[in-house]
Amino acid sequence: MKTLRTALTATLLLAACTFDVPDLNRPGIESLQNPTPSQVEALATGLLIGARASYIDDTGVVSEWGVLGRESLVLTPSDPRFVSELLQGPNLDPGSGNFGGNNWRLPYANIRGANLLLNALDNPTLVGLTTAQKESLRGFAETIQALDYLQVLDAHDSNGVVLDVNHDLGSTPAPIVTSTDDAFTFLEKLLDDAQAHLAAGGSAFPIPLGTGFTGFDTPATFAKFNRALRARVAVYHGKFADALTALAASFLDTGAPLTLGVYHAYGSGTGDTPNDLNASEILCHPSVVLEAEALPGGGSKCSGAPPLPLDCLDERVGAKVKALAKPTALSNHSSGYVFTLYPASTSPIAIIRNEELILLRAEANIGLGNVGVAKADINFIRTNSGGLPAKGTLDATNILDELLNQKRYSLLFEGGHRWIDLRRYGKLDFAHVAQDTPQDTLHARYPLPLIETQPRGF
Repeated sequence: MKTLRTALTATLLLAACTFDVPDLNRPGIESLQNPTPSQVEALATGLLIGARASYIDDTGVVSEWGVLGRESLVLTPSDPRFVSELLQGPNLDPGSGNFGGNNWRLPYANIRGANLLLNALDNPTLVGLTTAQKESLRGFAETIQALDYLQVLDAHDSNGVVLDVNHDLGSTPAPIVTSTDDAFTFLEKLLDDAQAHLAAGGSAFPIPLGTGFTGFDTPATFAKFNRALRARVAVYHGKFADALTALAASFLDTGAPLTLGVYHAYGSGTGDTPNDLNASEILCHPSVVLEAEALPGGGSKCSGAPPLPLDCLDERVGAKVKALAKPTALSNHSSGYVFTLYPASTSPIAIIRNEELILLRAEANIGLGNVGVAKADINFIRTNSGGLPAKGTLDATNILDELLNQKRYSLLFEGGHRWIDLRRYGKLDFAHVAQDTPQDTLHARYPLPLIETQPRGF
């Protein structure tokens, strides 16, 4: 994120020279009565910085949702809630900002930042940006805003989200929407509106997007990212034909690297945000290894009882996991494995990439009854990502389970996909998820934060 940090610093210095500096930590509409290009560009850059904030450590999306879906374990004596609350319940605490009350404050802060930017772009006093540049920023802001809304919806599901939030601070609180159908419909419109703005956005953005958007850093290529998100939302909504339409306009490409995609970028420099998912207390749940499919051949060392050596298993496991010399144990939970996906504080985290798009296409085709087409995409991932042989026995009775298993290993520890997918299909139960102790339970969704349900004035 060096490019983003430098751009934001330069924007702030430029604003400081004019003595007209918005409060970018707590921006208010009053500071944008007469917005300048530097203020607009700073707000836009801030959206990229804000969007990545929810992912980076043991209480972030990747780690906590990984725990809930039994992709990961966080075993640290300094905070037993990773076991006592996330694994054993009985409920998630809505008053705890890093646990049951999580996935609310940060995404909504960024959604508010996007609304400030959109309001500034609509302000007739704004001069210095072309019509096309304003359109590109509108499409950019609404796409990032949709990503933030999706985080809230993925976390809280039918417990509710707030959608109508473009109001002054202190105004009457917007209603909580508990219909996931209404929430997904809102996101679909938001992404479609963003696509239309991007189409009118000219050939370049007026801001740098940073290394995480390499190859997707013009309005036209960013629109492919927009369509990828639109496809994910459509699949989650069960609108499978819409998903295929969006995928056709995305960057899905079976001839391209499976890693092709858009990422949150991080850095270790002064003022930047590091990726802390390589912390020693974050472990891989042992079921990931125990339940992985064995590679064909391998000799006698690969023919015993689980756990098999990592090099005997689905190649995605060996690429993302390594064995510890000594297992870590706490509160009757233990693991002898850690992840290797994020070896450094500068390691990027995928937002969405080509491998997921191929699997989303398979999922959409399963939903439409196109088993043969879906089978081809699933086997493509089995062979090209897992090193596994194609599976000829897939049919309407077993192809969904196979799809979910391929998503499990392809998207392992990238954003709670296993937890979300099992919940969506009514499979978040101990028939599909490992139960380490009799005290373990499963949490299907986060509660609304206590501050949202308490009477105002307390």
